[in-house]
Amino acid sequence: MNAGAGRWVTAVLVAAAMTGSACMPSRDQTTEGGAKTLKVAFVTNNSADFWTIARRGVEKADQELADVEAEFRLTADGTAAEQQRVVDDLLTRGVDAIAISPVDPQNQTALIEAAAKRAIIFTQDSDAPDSARLCYIGTDNLAAGRQAGGLIREAIPGGGDIMLFVGKLDARNAQERIQGIRDALAGSSIRILDVRTDDGDDVRAKANAADTLVRYPGIKGLVGLWSYNGPAILNAVREAGRSGSVRIVAFDEADDTLAGIKAGDIHGTVVQQPFEFGYQAITRMAQAARGDRSFIPESKQIIVPTLIVNRANVDEFITRINTLRGR
Repeated sequence: MNAGAGRWVTAVLVAAAMTGSACMPSRDQTTEGGAKTLKVAFVTNNSADFWTIARRGVEKADQELADVEAEFRLTADGTAAEQQRVVDDLLTRGVDAIAISPVDPQNQTALIEAAAKRAIIFTQDSDAPDSARLCYIGTDNLAAGRQAGGLIREAIPGGGDIMLFVGKLDARNAQERIQGIRDALAGSSIRILDVRTDDGDDVRAKANAADTLVRYPGIKGLVGLWSYNGPAILNAVREAGRSGSVRIVAFDEADDTLAGIKAGDIHGTVVQQPFEFGYQAITRMAQAARGDRSFIPESKQIIVPTLIVNRANVDEFITRINTLRGR
């Protein structure tokens, strides 16, 4: 973990300690000074533990901003249809701005276009750059994919076949991570056999990994691109008795992923900073709703850097992330 990352984590931990785990309170329609209370919402693309940390960022911003009422909406089934229902409900209730992680950006353009006529729309975590979203806040997934590719090259220096696993190929973050991995592996003797999808289903994710181990007994590495994929792969590899011989690279900071790194069964993981997704989405949407859009760069993307966690820094990272989670 570099010095800049350490400073970010320290700042976040101080903020988290100050806010605790309080829920976002309901407020009157106006503040004490008579100003209109802004209603903003943060919408996830599934119910993974990853979003627990983003919620802490939403809560922190909500408590800091006296004229803002922030709502955190967790989507359970991870489908575009459910996101549509959530967005429709929020718009009906008159929200001023929504930050959404689109499940299928290409096919949700119409949703975002329609919503943008009634509220300010940001994307977070997964972008939809061809839509009317005002700004994206989140990871540069191409860069994150390249970081994962670097971990793969470290884990399998002699080369060999690997398989990638992700929830959906429609999601832009999945597409960009895959491309970043391909970029990083170019010129190496590591070959990507395929990308297996699971529609966000933990059971199917594990079954995909287990099936891969049977179909390709000589496979050298399994790579999980979404937060739950790492634990699913780890469990399949352990049950097959292949720990150590099949190398694992993951994304995000699921408990089992971090435990797998400590045990030496996972080579490393690329972690995002979901607290910043939540915190910056709420503060920036409020700023835009007040009429100030000067913070939006020409690219319309505010990038939150990713970090690498491996066996050398996993203990320190676990301590910090557990504090952030309020444990």
